Amino acid sequence: MISQQDIIDAIESFAPPGLQESWDNTGWQLTPKNPATTECTGALVCLDVTESVVDEASREGCNLIISHHPLIFKGLRSITGATPSQRAVITAIGRGIAVYSSHTALDSAPEGVSHELGLRLGLHDMHPLVEGNMPGAGLGVVGTLPAAMGAPEFIEEVKRVYETDAVRVSACGAPSTVSTVALCTGSGGEFIADAIKAGADVYVTSDVRYHDFLDYHRDILIVDTGHYDSEKCTKSIFSKIISEKFPNFAVHISSSGYNPMKYV
Repeated sequence: MISQQDIIDAIESFAPPGLQESWDNTGWQLTPKNPATTECTGALVCLDVTESVVDEASREGCNLIISHHPLIFKGLRSITGATPSQRAVITAIGRGIAVYSSHTALDSAPEGVSHELGLRLGLHDMHPLVEGNMPGAGLGVVGTLPAAMGAPEFIEEVKRVYETDAVRVSACGAPSTVSTVALCTGSGGEFIADAIKAGADVYVTSDVRYHDFLDYHRDILIVDTGHYDSEKCTKSIFSKIISEKFPNFAVHISSSGYNPMKYV
């Protein structure tokens, strides 16, 4: 028998909860039954836990959902079904579905989310942009391209890798060629100065504020991809971790999640 806890032990071996930021809520969100003694009938991996994701898990026969973004983040003062997250909680508990989230722990893992996108961009010699509390761990990465490319060409490559039709870029500061790249998935605007200090030609992240563009646009090329596009790869990371540990176990990648924003 493969228990729910066995699956989560594999996730936590890759992304120890101790790597999470102090404000985060990585870990078990819901455990209707004891996960150590409950057989895992299937795991659904997703970015966000919504009612439709819980419905999908139920249809696929999965009694475990593993998400990147925590279902319960700021805490719930009541569970009445008044909000989407409350309704997801009620539905999951009612159907006996456990929920686990690995958020900034997965971000900071040595081969975590930023490292994965760095690989997809072809970066070499990657190291953390902001050092974490264990060797090789930390938020974001800095690496070098196999060959320098023009800024417009690099921006198009980011759009291809992140599978997005549009990005926001700084109006000035574009180098003639891009060689050293810093990137941080999720909301990484606070690390622009770290990217500059690391000698990066470009910084790829999301949720950059207007005033960050204003303060730094002459110092570095900033590429803002959007939050969803920078983290949807977490589903494939979770799937790979579980499949490598349990080759015959059923892992389902959620197809009901979507980007709640679009550019028009």
